[in-house]
Amino acid sequence: MKSSYLIFTAFMALASCALAFDPSPLQDFCVAINDTNNGVFVNGKFCKDPKLATANDFFFSVKEGNTSNSLGSKVTPVAVNEILGLNTLGISLARIDFAPRGLNPPHTHPRATEILIVLEGTLYVGFVTSNPQNRLITKVLNKGDVFVFPIGLIHFQLNVGYGNAVAIGGLSSQNPGVITIANAVFGSNPKISSDVLTKAFQVDNKIVDNLQKQFWLDNN
Repeated sequence: MKSSYLIFTAFMALASCALAFDPSPLQDFCVAINDTNNGVFVNGKFCKDPKLATANDFFFSVKEGNTSNSLGSKVTPVAVNEILGLNTLGISLARIDFAPRGLNPPHTHPRATEILIVLEGTLYVGFVTSNPQNRLITKVLNKGDVFVFPIGLIHFQLNVGYGNAVAIGGLSSQNPGVITIANAVFGSNPKISSDVLTKAFQVDNKIVDNLQKQFWLDNN
């Protein structure tokens, strides 16, 4: 009897865990609404009748990215906005082109782990672990090398070779999102109060003002 009770308890615990699972968010937020007649956004996209699907719903052509910018890099995303057939499939990718010394600056993907393979060139890559360690983990990658950036962690790629570089990043979400750290902190709209940033970074107010006046390029 006692063993049967334990089995039943364990089963109920597992069942409650399964029922409590929340799907991963596919956008920054999704505010609940009581009036369903005014509901517009869903966690993902509305679906086309499968009978009306065509090959073009699952196709996209990726071109070489234009790296003629201050960062010397260009990210070309291939997510659900580019391939509508990716909806609900939980996967996407991006092509990253680098000029010599080009940088894909520190950023995060709030909804995806990234696995990167170098197709051409040499990249210095890395990510920083969460507080309190904030440990920097880096590696120099050559053609054919693969590296993983865990979900949500700040990471970067720098071309340290003498020529151009190309990489492909696979992402574990149809809409991984990207937050470029410098752009978010110093290029937000409206601006973050200089009182906040001077105290956070322990720098003079003039430095913060100068950084907020700069144009922060989005290479995506």
